[in-house]
Amino acid sequence: MEFSYKPTQAQLALRKLIRDKTRVLAYGGSRSGKTFELCRTIAVLAFRYGGRYAIFRRYYNAVRSSVFVDTFPKMMRMCFDGYSYEQNKSASEVYFPHNGAEIDFVGLDDDKRVEKILGREFAAIYFNECSEISFSSIEVATTRLAQRRFDANGKQLRNRLLFDCNPPGKSHWSYRLFVEGVHPVSRLRIPNANDYGVIQINPYDNAENLPEGYIDETLGSASERAKKRFLYGEFSDENENALWKSATMIDPFRINDAPDDLERIVIGVDPAITSSEASDHTGIVVCGSKTIDGKEHYFVLQDCSLIAPPEKWAARVVSTYENWSADLVVAEVNQGGDMVESVLRNVAPNLPIMKVRASRGKIIRAEPISTLYAQGRVHHVGYLEELENEMTSYTGDHSGEDSPDRMDALVWAMTELSTGGGSSTERGELFFG
Repeated sequence: MEFSYKPTQAQLALRKLIRDKTRVLAYGGSRSGKTFELCRTIAVLAFRYGGRYAIFRRYYNAVRSSVFVDTFPKMMRMCFDGYSYEQNKSASEVYFPHNGAEIDFVGLDDDKRVEKILGREFAAIYFNECSEISFSSIEVATTRLAQRRFDANGKQLRNRLLFDCNPPGKSHWSYRLFVEGVHPVSRLRIPNANDYGVIQINPYDNAENLPEGYIDETLGSASERAKKRFLYGEFSDENENALWKSATMIDPFRINDAPDDLERIVIGVDPAITSSEASDHTGIVVCGSKTIDGKEHYFVLQDCSLIAPPEKWAARVVSTYENWSADLVVAEVNQGGDMVESVLRNVAPNLPIMKVRASRGKIIRAEPISTLYAQGRVHHVGYLEELENEMTSYTGDHSGEDSPDRMDALVWAMTELSTGGGSSTERGELFFG
């Protein structure tokens, strides 16, 4: 059935692992061929057994643009050129006319779509970029792995769960489940350990299919933290000197969905002035607050950080403000000064902006927020992987650490929610335009 596609040795090893195991994690660096091969696996199962399949990702826009529009059609052209299938672009579904098989592409942030999908049963489920997905979402989706399918010879399919990711920290549920072999919540040994398989696949394994210079220049010039994840494909250790610890301060208080009745929502912004590939990110983090049993609790809702020129990050801030019906934007102005307010005003003249200026070091500003985490009063909604990597690795050692732009944005938003601002020398004036 296959045509011109020549799999790499690492993809062949992944293929064999999937034949032998029913729960498989492929982790490793960027552009290593993981997603391509797992999309191919889902297509092969659909061809052979018919039935219904799902590809999940944390955000709908990501699964649609990255997998449904890009990787899956590319895989079909390279592996099964000319093979008949249909794409329902409005519903993000693939349909195979010869046997009625369906593949649903689902973002877990689309509540109506998720509700519809979870009313169905599936023969196999693939969690793309699973480091972004909470374990509670994995458990709920797994309950739908209940469809019985047989091939033309009467052989029954062993239903499968497939996962891939650029590896996060070792406190993440994927490391605990697949590498340590323990349940992420109970910490007990998993009873069906022989069903689990894990494989590391890195860009070097796929070098023949990558543009010249991508590995050595693009990935090789990244920060050490980024190279560890995107080039070497390694799970990272927590830094004992960092203010935040995933295992004791973030994971135990993580929730899957934000409360409906948040009292305040604030967007923290740590702007970058340049926008080249080597530039810092503009940190954009959404936080909310709510009183529970007489104590204020805080919710980290979304990380929208990006590398972009001022007009684009300003548009992202404004769209995020509107999407969340937020109350306030808190923006640091140490680097950009009045430019920060100006670019935001160009997009939304009446945006409520609190300008803040850092007069103390990052660690000193972050310590009160770290204390709130230690008290169990801060809840991350889902996995905010890149933000959490910054939080659990930053120590204030300026000689070897990247700028923690996401962490800074979080601290500004949380400071406003928890105290109404920082010290009088840091907090600026509130501007409504």
